[in-house]
Amino acid sequence: MGQMLAEILREAARGRFPEADGRTTVVGAPNGRDTGVIAFTAHSVVFTDEDPEWVHSLVADADCDALAATMHPRFLTALLDRTGRVTDIIDLLTVASSLPGAPELELREVTDPVHPRVVSARLRRDGVRVWEADGAVLVLGRGVAGRWEVAVEVDEDARHRGLGRALATAARHLTPPGEPLWSQQAAGNARSIRAFQAAGFRPVGSEALLLPGRPV
Repeated sequence: MGQMLAEILREAARGRFPEADGRTTVVGAPNGRDTGVIAFTAHSVVFTDEDPEWVHSLVADADCDALAATMHPRFLTALLDRTGRVTDIIDLLTVASSLPGAPELELREVTDPVHPRVVSARLRRDGVRVWEADGAVLVLGRGVAGRWEVAVEVDEDARHRGLGRALATAARHLTPPGEPLWSQQAAGNARSIRAFQAAGFRPVGSEALLLPGRPV
């Protein structure tokens, strides 16, 4: 289960994307945690255990351009209602290759962090590891379909020094050789997007993750 999504992601990391034909591909969810939508150029991938015919009918009924249907609020709301899941925002999905050698940035690995970024990461990723730098934290783990993912957080008083870019670059050195490294940035967070692109991450699409509903 989830092998088709993993293969789509591997190909996208190599710069080979689904055909830009305006269609939506529905594949099985890789596990019980991960459901969502990835929109590439003129082709979307919905990963869910819901009936593919229902998903396609929802796309067809969307009151918008077909190319934007899977990221339309009405589509996502219907999918959330159907699955009983929750979501945060639509992210820009980016990827970079791993880099050899140790990071230049001085990092300290921590084993029992309580930083909010780390708490959030453990809800979304497996095998989470955490490093600290002065005024910042770097989180690495296995996310959707087992892909390597990184998230960083820089304290307000440590910003505007290139630390975000340095952390994103360091994460590439911490990723196993030959493995692509993925990251998500909020579309409105221009500062984060610039930092990751300066560190060699390239945009591949948009992504909305649907997480299991939080207890009331």
